[in-house]
Amino acid sequence: MLKLYNSGVYLINGKDIVSENWENTVCLLAEQKINKKEAKKGTITYSILKAHNVSDNMDNLKIKFDSMTSHDITYVGIVQTAKASGMEKFPIPYVLTNCHNTLCAVGGTINEDDHIFGLSACKKYGGIFVPSHIGVIHQYMRETMAGCGKMILGSDSHTRYGALGTIAMGEGGGELVKQLLCDTYDISYPEVIGVYLDGKPNFGVGPQDIALTIVKAVFENGYVKNKIMEFVGPGISSMTTDYRNGIDVMTTETTCLSSVWKTDADTKKFLKLHGREEEYKELTPGKIAYYDGMIYIDLSTIKPMIALPFHPSNVYEIDELNANLYDILHDVEIKAERLIENPNLKFSLTDKIIDGKLYVEQGIIGGCAGGNYTSVMEAAHILKDKSCGNGKFSLSIYPSSQAVMVDLLKKNAISDLTNSGAIIRTAFCGPCFGAGDTPANGGLSIRHNTRNFPNREGSKPAEEQMASVALMDARSVAATAANGGILTSATDIADGYVVPDYSFDGTVYKNRVYYGYEKGDSSTPLIYGPNIRNWPEMSALSDNILLKVCAKIMDPVTTTDELIPSGETSSYRSNPLGLAEFTLGRRDPKYVGRAKEVDKIEKARTDGKSVVDIEPKLKDIFDRIKSIAGFEKIDPNEIEIGSTIYAIKPGDGSAREQAASSQRVIGGLANIAKEYATKRYRSNVINWGMIPFLMDNEPDFEIGDYIFVPNIKKALDESMDNIVAYIIRDTIGEIKLHIAPITDDEKRIIKAGSLINYNRNR
Repeated sequence: MLKLYNSGVYLINGKDIVSENWENTVCLLAEQKINKKEAKKGTITYSILKAHNVSDNMDNLKIKFDSMTSHDITYVGIVQTAKASGMEKFPIPYVLTNCHNTLCAVGGTINEDDHIFGLSACKKYGGIFVPSHIGVIHQYMRETMAGCGKMILGSDSHTRYGALGTIAMGEGGGELVKQLLCDTYDISYPEVIGVYLDGKPNFGVGPQDIALTIVKAVFENGYVKNKIMEFVGPGISSMTTDYRNGIDVMTTETTCLSSVWKTDADTKKFLKLHGREEEYKELTPGKIAYYDGMIYIDLSTIKPMIALPFHPSNVYEIDELNANLYDILHDVEIKAERLIENPNLKFSLTDKIIDGKLYVEQGIIGGCAGGNYTSVMEAAHILKDKSCGNGKFSLSIYPSSQAVMVDLLKKNAISDLTNSGAIIRTAFCGPCFGAGDTPANGGLSIRHNTRNFPNREGSKPAEEQMASVALMDARSVAATAANGGILTSATDIADGYVVPDYSFDGTVYKNRVYYGYEKGDSSTPLIYGPNIRNWPEMSALSDNILLKVCAKIMDPVTTTDELIPSGETSSYRSNPLGLAEFTLGRRDPKYVGRAKEVDKIEKARTDGKSVVDIEPKLKDIFDRIKSIAGFEKIDPNEIEIGSTIYAIKPGDGSAREQAASSQRVIGGLANIAKEYATKRYRSNVINWGMIPFLMDNEPDFEIGDYIFVPNIKKALDESMDNIVAYIIRDTIGEIKLHIAPITDDEKRIIKAGSLINYNRNR
């Protein structure tokens, strides 16, 4: 049972949920002599945010974090940006892990060149460097940095350590740069949604099953979007902290801002086991705590779940799917047609139904969600003395850290898995973002990872290569493996197995991790590989701008993987212009060419050349602009020209700033959307000097049209609610744009043309 409350609620003594619409609420609160404003202070979230807010205003927070973390897709750009902005040292512990671009055969030397750069940066500025294969970013942070009441910022969207009492947030690199420059993370005080856990999970049900149940309930309706999820209730004590971590990391897929959990004796046990007992403190709601909404979950009612392609919210019970295989899979095929846009490519799932059963080709258990100790131990128990078979089906296991691997070896789990035919890998995030264990064309992979977006399994639809991923818990993945690749629910074979206690051994970290915090040596040179390039120059914003529509995406949601593909393209993320060549490459392959043509015109303008000489067609555009009242004498060479994309709801998914920066470095000047899927993508757009326009009406423009936005700097200063713009065609059409509230610093960043320019100006 899962219930969403349709109003705010009061949690009384940590156990009784009282709707604010309940007729007796006023009397009850009067007896307690408390009001809503005071009750909001009763949440765990409030206490942590207050402790990290360096302003005296809790409505508009200015947060300083305790530590930060980045992986090897993002840290080069962050260090380069901070360096260009005047950074002299890492002011807080900053962990650089190497768990994404780990495969150093991809792209020649460039991945390992990034790693060498990262190590040199840690030596120069005082950082913590975790070499390749040692630990995935979030497992390492759980084991060594997260603690009760802390706040951690990461440049990866799954930066979530709420089960350890830490409010952690995944953001684009620009927000980490601000912390490196001793600036603050500025947000309005977020709404807080309670997640009341009751009961106990059944045997065979894992954390992914619970997480997918939540994602299904709240993603599409936006119930927790940009809010903080606070887990409370007696059901928490029925799960170990390791198990809770597996639920918590998936809260990212709800589009919430962050998460935090009530802490207890098991939290303390986890921290003590990792040599950090002093990081424990009890976190629990006050006697009366107000939440802006509440999700009630009876854990005992949750069954093994599966998220079908192509989103973690496309969730069904495994039993439900098996009972309606053709109808459900055929519906997924129909929905997939809009994503492929290649008439020569026929995507099929129903062809995997054989004798009424669904056969899959691959299983993966790994990463920050599935590679933890509890999940791998359960998988090993299920597969002990069994076989994955010698047919098409294959199974790979990626333990989340070498420390976890050590204990799995001691408990013979690795030998049990290996003997079953499973392949044991090292700590690597590759299968989660399309850079490891790519299935064959047409294959269906079941994975206990975080996402199943298109292309995250390595598909290239333009080249007629297509596969797909379904998300499941490790227990059901292992049950399917034991059943020869026939989709199987773990509850069908559950036998009451209880995972033995974990024994942590951090020797590998002592021997391999570089601990350089507060030991930076400014004389140490940064070591650059040939693929590591500086950011190109970006112009400051002009008073009047002309946008050319270079992409129009009418899908309900556009993911960051579609804006900038993951997988092998990530090897170019230290080369801004090189990476930009892949922008929208699997969604609109002609976008880059269109945008670069616009950028060519703008560069000519900034060089003092006549833009009409570069692009004669613009003469008619400018003549029409001059026909608009008030702009008869406007100088065309004082109008900044840039590209824009329209998408209904862009930015679901990764925190990677390159989804925005790749547009910017080839001339992107704005996004236009009905709404932004996540705060972090909108922040990335702003930090790269692009304007995050919103438009309520349907877009009455097409690719190739020009949109004239006059007096944009004045609009930023005065009123962003009603910005008049003009579609310049044979006839001029007026449209209304607006910008959701942004901070004064964000306005300055947009005007400067980028965060880099803003910091240089300072």
